[in-house]
Amino acid sequence: MLFEITASAKSDYAKLTMKEQRLFKEAVAILNVAADRFVATGDHSRWPKKLRVKSVTHAPGIFEMTWSFSGPDGRATWEWISLTDENGRSQPAIRWRRIGGHAIFSNP
Repeated sequence: MLFEITASAKSDYAKLTMKEQRLFKEAVAILNVAADRFVATGDHSRWPKKLRVKSVTHAPGIFEMTWSFSGPDGRATWEWISLTDENGRSQPAIRWRRIGGHAIFSNP
């Protein structure tokens, strides 16, 4: 899955502990498989339950996932975009917007 990272997400990620960064990367690997499947099938119902993927309330087009339930709380927001692949074709991609705890929802 192609992706892009906002400056906010980069800053958020840098503030995470090494353990939090590892948990986030593990969750992204799982999400990428599901996102590829979604692109291939259009099936919204197959997001991994453990990531709790859902739309962010009052933020159209932005989704959230939970990458850690047990201290510290780990959330990330993202949106679908299109990026050009190495062959010059437009492909669905994910733009990571914010990474952290509940505080990210003040500006998802």
